Amino acid sequence: MNLTSSGKDRTAPSGRGAGRYAVLLVLCALCYSNSLHGEFVHDDVWAISNNPDVRPGSSLQNIFTNDFWGKRMADNTSHKSYRPLCILTFKLNILLGGMTPLYFHVVNVCLHCAVTCLLMHTCDRCVFDDPRLAFLTALLFAVHPIHTEAVSGIVGRADVLACMLFLLAFLSYVRSVGVCGSGSADSLPSTVSVWALGASLLLGTCAMLVKETGITVFGVCVLYDALVLCRNCLNRSQNAAHCPDEHEAAGSAEQNPFPGLVAVIMSFRLWLMGGSMPLFSEQDNPASFSPHLLTRFLTYCYLLAFNAWLLLSPAVLCYDWQVGSIPLVESLWDMRNVAALLLGVVMVALCLHCRLENREVLLGVLFLVFPFIPASNLFFRVGFVVAERVLYMPSMGYCILVAHGLGRLCSVVGRWGTTALTVSTLLLLLLFSWKTVQQNDIWLSREALFRLYPRHASAMNNLGTLTRHPEDAEHYYRTALDTNPQHNRALFNLGNLLKSQGKKEEAEALLRDSIRFGPHFADAYSSLASLYAEQKRFAEANEVYLQGIESCPDSSDLHNNYGVFLVDTGEFRWVAHYQHAVRLKPAHYVAMVNLGRLLRSSNENKEAESWYKKALQVTRKVDILTPLGALYYNTGRYEEALQVYREAATLQPDSTDIWLALAQVLAMAGRSKEAEKMTLGIISKQGSCIECYRLLSAIYSKRGNYTEALDALDKALLQNPIDMSVRAELHFSKGNQLREMNQLDRAFESYKLVVELKPDQSQAWMNMGGIQHIKGDYAAARQYYQRALILTPGSKLLKENLAKLDRLERRLTGT
Repeated sequence: MNLTSSGKDRTAPSGRGAGRYAVLLVLCALCYSNSLHGEFVHDDVWAISNNPDVRPGSSLQNIFTNDFWGKRMADNTSHKSYRPLCILTFKLNILLGGMTPLYFHVVNVCLHCAVTCLLMHTCDRCVFDDPRLAFLTALLFAVHPIHTEAVSGIVGRADVLACMLFLLAFLSYVRSVGVCGSGSADSLPSTVSVWALGASLLLGTCAMLVKETGITVFGVCVLYDALVLCRNCLNRSQNAAHCPDEHEAAGSAEQNPFPGLVAVIMSFRLWLMGGSMPLFSEQDNPASFSPHLLTRFLTYCYLLAFNAWLLLSPAVLCYDWQVGSIPLVESLWDMRNVAALLLGVVMVALCLHCRLENREVLLGVLFLVFPFIPASNLFFRVGFVVAERVLYMPSMGYCILVAHGLGRLCSVVGRWGTTALTVSTLLLLLLFSWKTVQQNDIWLSREALFRLYPRHASAMNNLGTLTRHPEDAEHYYRTALDTNPQHNRALFNLGNLLKSQGKKEEAEALLRDSIRFGPHFADAYSSLASLYAEQKRFAEANEVYLQGIESCPDSSDLHNNYGVFLVDTGEFRWVAHYQHAVRLKPAHYVAMVNLGRLLRSSNENKEAESWYKKALQVTRKVDILTPLGALYYNTGRYEEALQVYREAATLQPDSTDIWLALAQVLAMAGRSKEAEKMTLGIISKQGSCIECYRLLSAIYSKRGNYTEALDALDKALLQNPIDMSVRAELHFSKGNQLREMNQLDRAFESYKLVVELKPDQSQAWMNMGGIQHIKGDYAAARQYYQRALILTPGSKLLKENLAKLDRLERRLTGT
């Protein structure tokens, strides 16, 4: 077969063409109907549920400055996955249907239907002369089980939508340079259509802004033009009188501005990454961290063969191929090298075949290879071992090659052979459909996703993180470690679990192993260091933090946690580490809040306020608003404090502490009626609220309603607070209230209860002395005053009261 069209009539009755599209739509809908009731699973949780950029009311600007997971592109921990158009579709989903997963799944299935139909149209126009082969390609694509992660997993929308834009960009490019090789047998590349070329560039750029792999359409377009369209025209120019000569034809290709514009678009994409590549851990892609070049090369080659096998035989599929799921190929004698070698032979044979004669094979190879290049580790490290959803676009090429191969077989076998091939193809389609439906069930929930892989360490580890029962969690972590004893995440999670249960020695050993098998896992260093700090092993904790910072210099959390440790141990290097955490991660609001709190403790209120406000520019969270409200409250800026606490109450309406703080600010601002009403409202909902009664007592006392104030304190004491200090404070307040009411004997009894509960309460001893002083029992008064003076030897008031006693005693004795 020549690279040119065969000249056969490719037109089909419109009714038959419409019927084929209808069949494809029905088939896609049937295969994925059981996925519609799935939950948010796996990466959906991070990209949608926990992503602030998709929530209603969030700034659209953030979508264009943050990555796919809501992190700033400039952040050193960002995966540099810039996909704003995909995030916009998630945001639109939420605006129209809320957070209901059903509507997200409906959109995904509709997009898969559109891609399937668009693939048939593309194959019909640009690949096959026989529309039946285009239909067969689309049938295979519609039901291939490798697509379940991309369609049933909502995050896979990036791949599906990018694939749709990929095909549209390719069709626009073909239109811009004519239909040579795909339409009429006599057509030639026409003058470049500026509008079609612009549409191709725009659609390709949009594909890139949905998912990075979308940019590979430009490579497919350029090679298709060079190897099919231009060569087609050059071949015909030698036989057709109306064709331009060879130099003119070649010149038209050379004048095509497309490659230069593509270079500009790719430069823009690199600029968005901020001049740095994404950082991944050894768990994400162990082969790329191997110090041995041979191991990396052999493993990468085998992974290419592994991905090809998933397309050929998707019998065993998994949501998360990580860590030890595919062991490294470390020797030339590893039998898996045979698979890599076989793949190489097949690809060379395909390339030779398409170079010699075949447009169908060429496009199949281009569609198979180019979309997979970004995931191949050839040019940069990726964050996974194998990811099934990245095979969504390459599978187009696989389906084209399979359809072409079946077409060629049918042309060389007899009638009975063709029948056998047709039956085999139908069986394959049924088998693929059954596997797809079965695989969809796995993606219905996080538990279903993990439970179906009992010998997959990452699945067991993830199950452990999902369960609420510590016994079950421990079982899953240990099961994961039975499968892979070097699974550093399972070691870390089990270590933390045992640490919370007080099993310090085993927890220490597990956390040390987690560091040993994942030396770039910053959380393990922080957890082990905090374990040492809890045991007062400060020198060892400090050493672990320093080791972690050396091994993970870009971990902002590690610097922040080290700053907390230094503050707790009385060191003064905390500022440098908090500031370094913010430099590494400009959106690290926790470090900003820590800076604010410590500056506030040093009475550097302006600087503290500045850091709190910087944190609020990153996110509006209660953890930031409440300390800022406390700063305003303590510095007498009550209106600003009210504004901040009201926002905090809106974000967390069930928080008693926030409403109580708001009531306290109202009371201090002189709005006692509002404060009383709010406090009574808290009591009516909460029932037991000691601090609420204490605040009511202060409000009533300020008004002079001493009886009501005393009644509020009695109600607080009736709740029998467990904390002795709280009980002592309540009795002390009650004693003060009774003293205001001139009930000195009762006040004395309250103060006596205070010192029984809290013997170091010097003010209570002094007040007891004051009462005895007033009653004329100077000896007892002196005893209480002296006890108080031992506790607060610098008290001028106590010394003055003792001096008064001395004068009274001298006057009485006449000395």
